[in-house]
Amino acid sequence: MTRKSITTISAIATAASLSVAIPPANASDIIPKDQSVRNVVLVHGAFADGSGWKGVYDNLTKRGYRVTIVQNPLTSLADDVAATKRALERQDGPVILVGHSWGGTVITETGIGEKVAGLVYVSALSPDAGETTAQQYEGFAPASEFVIETTKDGFGYVSPEKFKAGFAHDVSDADVAFMRDAQVPINMSAFGTKLENAAWRTKPSWAVIATEDKAFDQAMLIHMAERINAKITKVSASHALFMTQPAVIAETIDQAAKAASAKKQ
Repeated sequence: MTRKSITTISAIATAASLSVAIPPANASDIIPKDQSVRNVVLVHGAFADGSGWKGVYDNLTKRGYRVTIVQNPLTSLADDVAATKRALERQDGPVILVGHSWGGTVITETGIGEKVAGLVYVSALSPDAGETTAQQYEGFAPASEFVIETTKDGFGYVSPEKFKAGFAHDVSDADVAFMRDAQVPINMSAFGTKLENAAWRTKPSWAVIATEDKAFDQAMLIHMAERINAKITKVSASHALFMTQPAVIAETIDQAAKAASAKKQ
């Protein structure tokens, strides 16, 4: 196995054991019965599975949203897009489509579907049509604390030694150990696949940016969010924000759903 520092995307590993307190929903948080956008689809990134969205799921379902979590195979962009399309097809109405990290690339390609009313990028990538994910790093500082180890058959894992510092420094040692050891590898060739679509060109977008994210240069995250004209929320967190900041992310998704619902009226 070769070890190399790569300026690519990532998302964190499965960590259902990570405990995040989710306060009960207040009456004012429950979505109104006449709100048209009531569905949310969550798309995880590389080195992860969908269980990392548990805190966001709990928050949103307490508000009355129907939440579906995609399980990406991480074998290719096409395979992850297909998994997301299957989830979208099962929705009974308009959807807010959410992606973390590599999941941003997936929702950018998939989000052109008619059911998608808005996009939420959680420290996520957002290439344009004709671009690759890898191209998003060009011109920005390398993520030197984020190291990927690549297997002989081309799949990548986050370096165990660098996992906490580069990926989840605001998570307890015990939970980081589980996340590190439960990684789902991604086929690194996916980062070189050109997108055919850029949903953010036609769909309203929101972005939550972790200000302590070591997987990306901060300038890169801000550049991507501004390029897609996203409404930006910043939060003090590591790249693991989709697990450690569920309230902030759920609130952004709720805002997106309400804005999209108002637009449909």
